[in-house]
Amino acid sequence: MNNRQKHKILNKYSAWQYIVLIVTLIIMLLSALPTWYGEDAAVQISNTSGLVQSPVALQLKLQDAGIKVKRISQNDKNTIVVLDDDQQQTQAKDLLAKSASDSAQLTLALVPAAPAWLTNMGFEPIKLGLDLRGGVQFLLDVDVDPVYSAHQSQLIDSIRQFVREQKLRGISVTKAADQGIHITLSGKDVRGELRTFLKNSYSQWQITNFGDSSLALVLKPDEKDNIRNLTVQQNLQVMRSRIEQLGITEAMVQRQGEHRIRIELPGVQDPAAAKNVIGATASLAFYAVKNTGAVNTKVIKDKAGMPVSVSRRPVLGGEHIVDARAGMGEMGRAEVNITLDSEGGKIMSDFSRANVGNPMATAYSEYSRDLNGKAQQKTEIISVATIQSQLGDRFRITGAGNYQEAQQLALLLRAGSMTAPVLMVEERTIGPSLGAENIENGFAALGLGISITLLFMALWYRRLGWVANVALIGNMVLLFGLLALIPGAVLTLPGIAGLVLTVGMAVDTNVIIFERIKDKMKEGRSFAQSIDRGFDSAFSTIIDANFTTMITAVVLYAIGNGPIQGFALTLGLGLLTSMFTGIFASRVIINMVYGRNTKRNLRV
Repeated sequence: MNNRQKHKILNKYSAWQYIVLIVTLIIMLLSALPTWYGEDAAVQISNTSGLVQSPVALQLKLQDAGIKVKRISQNDKNTIVVLDDDQQQTQAKDLLAKSASDSAQLTLALVPAAPAWLTNMGFEPIKLGLDLRGGVQFLLDVDVDPVYSAHQSQLIDSIRQFVREQKLRGISVTKAADQGIHITLSGKDVRGELRTFLKNSYSQWQITNFGDSSLALVLKPDEKDNIRNLTVQQNLQVMRSRIEQLGITEAMVQRQGEHRIRIELPGVQDPAAAKNVIGATASLAFYAVKNTGAVNTKVIKDKAGMPVSVSRRPVLGGEHIVDARAGMGEMGRAEVNITLDSEGGKIMSDFSRANVGNPMATAYSEYSRDLNGKAQQKTEIISVATIQSQLGDRFRITGAGNYQEAQQLALLLRAGSMTAPVLMVEERTIGPSLGAENIENGFAALGLGISITLLFMALWYRRLGWVANVALIGNMVLLFGLLALIPGAVLTLPGIAGLVLTVGMAVDTNVIIFERIKDKMKEGRSFAQSIDRGFDSAFSTIIDANFTTMITAVVLYAIGNGPIQGFALTLGLGLLTSMFTGIFASRVIINMVYGRNTKRNLRV
């Protein structure tokens, strides 16, 4: 290698770096454009609803009722009627539902108002939160006590079965306070055998001796915590599934505290229908019918109040139901067509094969609250049918009531059964007009902040100020594009506050760089050298400052909820975009404009 000093071309990037910037800006601009166009109110009609008509017929039907239609689109799965007036959305749905065989297949929706060429590319508007779009918010309390009681009853049944199998005498098993169990023994000789059984099979229960004649069992604290967490998590999944069945998009369902669930449904205009489905705790179970007084039986009353003796444990529970559809039988009676998963299908097939000619009962259960707010379960037999032949993973049941009640039951079964009852603690409704006002005020503040910042940078930094202004506008394009692209990202009112804060952070990056450049020029360096050294010396400071703020944003998003997460999301994304535009985009602009007018080949 020669001893000549290496030369470095200042203020020049490779061609691929310019291409990366241009392509990134174009993609983010296309992603941000649908948000500018906004969304239109629409009614989505499933092709299984029995209301499959030509777009012209649907439009004439709605226009005759005074409902203005913007456009109608159809595909293999559904028909979307886009309305010209948002206030007529519910009216249009109610009108079309009268002609549908299954009104549950008609849902309210919001569709992008952007041109088709944009939506065909997969770009959609930013999803708006409850405070901006309007809608309803529910706070639910999950009652875990019935789940503890179910564990208690299951253990009591197991102990009694063990006692019978081992032919042990003088043992009495009763329920105790706090979901505990009390066992009275006839002597020491059976206690050891019983304790061994409990330790081997039910180690999650804590056993305490009371003299020689009794044992006390309670769930261990860590096991109770585990049961509570699993119960709330399962209810969360059921809630999400039910909301999907309702056709509500952009809903937020999350845990709040130890045993509460918060649900936000942006854009929902009929909170009563959502509340009835979300808070319902209906489930089905199938029992073998037994003779009255037989071993391991219990009595459940039917709709007429007559007792039906069934086996203590169900043959099959609602957790195995994967699909349920309402229909009309040959006799004009409403029925529900059930589809089971593979495990449930095998259980039902084995049971029905061994019990052809015997009756099977279908029990319907739901939870309600008494005057003291305590959850209580009501179970009734809705049908008793004789098994005529071996059943598989598809069969039908009757006795659910009229067709509308069968539809409701089918929806709940498709969405899953609650593992614990829920209590509606709080319900808040935010009108769309208030959401529109929040959007207007929020973006007015954002526009004012950007305008003042642009003016200040242009006056204070002169020839470098306009570079910062272009980078700031590019930063906003990137940020809106990212918010629209990221799955699950929702813009809230605090999120708009995060956007306003991003404006200051983005300019702050340029301020640090420009001050470094001014310092280098005061040292007597050329403008080209000052630019190069200014960006290099400011880089570590910018990274350090933004990294510490990013830690705060991540923590806020991780432990916060709702509005706090909305603020943390825009804050975190704003940090990334401001560093990209402040360090990279600003340098590209300066290189292209000022780099060409300075001496390129300078020794460093």
